Amino acid sequence: MNWITDIVRPRIKGLVGGNKRGGGPETPDNLWKKCPSCGEMIFHRDLVANLNVCPNCDYHMRIGPAERFAYTFDAGSFTELTPPTVPSDPLGFRGEKKYTDEIKKDRAKTGRPEAFTAARGSIDGLNVMIGVQPFDFLGGSLGLGVGEALVESLQAAAREKRPYILYVASGGARMQEGILSLMQMPRATICVDMLREAGLPYVVVLTDPTFGGVSASYAMLGDIQIAEPGAQIGFTGARVIAQTIREKLPEGFQRAEYLLEHGMLDMVTHRREMRATLSRLLHLLMKQPKPRAKVLSLPKRNPNGNGGVAAPV
Repeated sequence: MNWITDIVRPRIKGLVGGNKRGGGPETPDNLWKKCPSCGEMIFHRDLVANLNVCPNCDYHMRIGPAERFAYTFDAGSFTELTPPTVPSDPLGFRGEKKYTDEIKKDRAKTGRPEAFTAARGSIDGLNVMIGVQPFDFLGGSLGLGVGEALVESLQAAAREKRPYILYVASGGARMQEGILSLMQMPRATICVDMLREAGLPYVVVLTDPTFGGVSASYAMLGDIQIAEPGAQIGFTGARVIAQTIREKLPEGFQRAEYLLEHGMLDMVTHRREMRATLSRLLHLLMKQPKPRAKVLSLPKRNPNGNGGVAAPV
C-alpha cells in the first residue's frame, strides 16, 4: 500500500471538501512530486521556489526551456525565436511505433514543436542568445528540426553580436532520421566556428543527461564548459562500457564531478548560482562592465552641525 496515495491524498481532498460531484475546488494530483534521487515527497511550491532542486538531497531535476529562460534572462527581456519548419518524417521511418505518432504525442505533452527552443534577451543588461535542448521531447534527440533550429539561432547570434549560451540534455542522434540526423553535427560545428570568428563567446551548460553524438560534437565545443551537479555526461552509457571492457567502473563515473576532476569541464555550478556565474563570465569575455546596483543617496547634513537636514538652495 502506498501511504501517500492511499491515505494522505484522500484525506487532503476530504479536508478541502473538493470533489467532482460536490462542486468544490478539486485538489490537483501534482501538488507533490517525488524526488527521483532520494524519494522525498516535495510540495510543488517549495520545489518551484528552490528552482526545481530537491531541498533534501540537492538533486537537480530536469526542466524545460520556460524554466531555463525564466531563471537566466532579465525579467521580461526575452523573446523566443520562431521555430523552423522541417519535414516531420523525412525518411518515412517505420518501427514498432509510427515516428509521426511519437512526434505528435510529445508535441501534445510539451506544447513545443521540437526538442529545441531558442530566445534572445539580456542578462544584467548584456544582450545574449540562449538555446535549450531539453530531454522531455523524444529524449532530447538530435534530428532535422533540432539541427535547423540550433543553426538558425547560432547564425542569428553571430549577426546580432550576441554571446551564445546552450543548455543541453540529449540521448544523442535521432535514429528515425538516419543520416539526416548525423548531418546536423557538422552543421552546428561550423556555426560555432562562425561565433568564434566573430569574437563571440559560446558557453555550454551540460545538464542531465547528455550523451551520444550531441556530446561528441557541439555540446563539447564551448569556450567554457559548465555542468550542473550530478549530471550524467558521456558518449556511451556506463553499463555498455562496463559490459564491453568487463571491468568495474570507478565511483561516480560519467558524473559531472568526475569529469571536472579529469579535466573535461571547467566548472560544476549549482542552479542557484548559474545565472550569476554566466553573467560574470560573459561580461568578462565581452569586456563589458556589469551594471552596479543602485545606491540610495542620503540627504545632506546641515552644515550648522545641528544634525538636521540642510535646506534646499
